[in-house]
This record gives sequence, structure tokens and C-alpha cells, in this order.
Amino acid sequence: MSEHEHRSVVAIVPAAGSGQRFGSAGNKLFADLAGAPIWLRTIRRLREAPSMSSIVMPVAQSDQSYFSGFTQQLSELDVHLVNGGAERWQSVQSGLDWAINRRAEFVAVHDAARPLVTVEEIEATIDEARVADAAILSVPITGTVRRRTSQGSTLVDRRELFSAATPQVFSTALLHEAYLNHRGRLATDDGELVQRLGKQVATVVGQPTNLKITHPGDLVLAEAILASELNS
Repeated sequence: MSEHEHRSVVAIVPAAGSGQRFGSAGNKLFADLAGAPIWLRTIRRLREAPSMSSIVMPVAQSDQSYFSGFTQQLSELDVHLVNGGAERWQSVQSGLDWAINRRAEFVAVHDAARPLVTVEEIEATIDEARVADAAILSVPITGTVRRRTSQGSTLVDRRELFSAATPQVFSTALLHEAYLNHRGRLATDDGELVQRLGKQVATVVGQPTNLKITHPGDLVLAEAILASELNS
């Protein structure tokens, strides 16, 4: 048994969201990105990572009929569908339960709307999590940042500021403990839940090209980035 098999990594890809901010009546993940749905491009990218053993994708029950049309692709990519929830954390919990049942040692939570993450970024985040138990791919903030005050605003030193991205990789036991401690309290991401346990979360520096497709303009930019990758 190889080291990667012994320390298996399951990707949890929540895909039960809506297209509200995208301006779509249905799931934005169904939108076409250079000939394939956004979610499928994301899954294919994750599957390219050597450390990834399995992928679980929590989806809405209302979308089950849509995904039934991709049975062959899901089977070839070793993607397992489970029921997602109304909230993102509920979908992650569903995927986490699946990973626990498969005795995965690590889980990599990744936005289904981030199809441009690189294999190098995925592997670097997994490698860091194997050392620190918790690691988040993040992007340095390059613009000028100001904090509003009662007197106006003050400049914030951006050198230590990062925008959290995904994947976010954790030991399965640690994220399970964080979710047991969740109790419905809001959190911006899974890293925050882990930090509530008093655990430090390592930061892995990623590229701004790992964008999350949220608005229609993001899709145009993603198509340009993807075309650049294919032509390089």
C-alpha cells in the first residue's frame, strides 16, 4: 500500500447551491464553461491530483434528475453523489459523513465553482495539511485596503492579508470534531470552525486565477484563463 493510499484524501465538493447571484433560475454550476458544465470541469481538475482518492459531491434532491444524465462521467471519475442541504455547512457535513464511513484520513473541501485550481495548488495544500492537520489555499490581497472608522478611514497593511480560497484540507477527525462543535453557529468557512477548537490553520499561497465563479462576468474571465492554459 502506497503512502497516498494509506493517508487517503477525499474531496468534498458541495454542489447544492443556487444561481441567485449568478442571475440564473437554476444551479449556476450547470452553466457551460468551454464545452463542459462548471462542476464537471472542477471535478476533472481535482481528479488530476495524484493524492485524491475519491470525490463526494453533495447535491440538491431537485437536481438529481440532471445528474442522472452524467452517470457515465461520474462513474469514470469515481464521483459519489450524496444529498446536500439548504446551507453549505449541511452539504459539507453530508460529504464528511461519507468520508468518515470510507475511513478517509483527510478531506479536501473545494468549491464546485472553482474549476481553475491547479494540481500544484491542490497538492501543496494537501502536503501542508499532512503536516499541520489543517491548511487553506489563500490568495494574497494586492489592492489597497482601508478600514472605515468613525473619523473616516485608515490604511491597512495588506502584506499579511489573504483572501481564503479552496481547497481547504483537514484531517478527517479534526473537521469532524469541528462540526460536532458547530451547533448551528455561523462561520465564513470550515477553517473558522476548526479555529474555534483552538487549532491553527496553515496558509498555502495560491494564484488569483483560482477564481470562484459567482457572477456572469466571472464566467467570461474563467473562459479566458482556461483558453490561456490550453494554449500554453
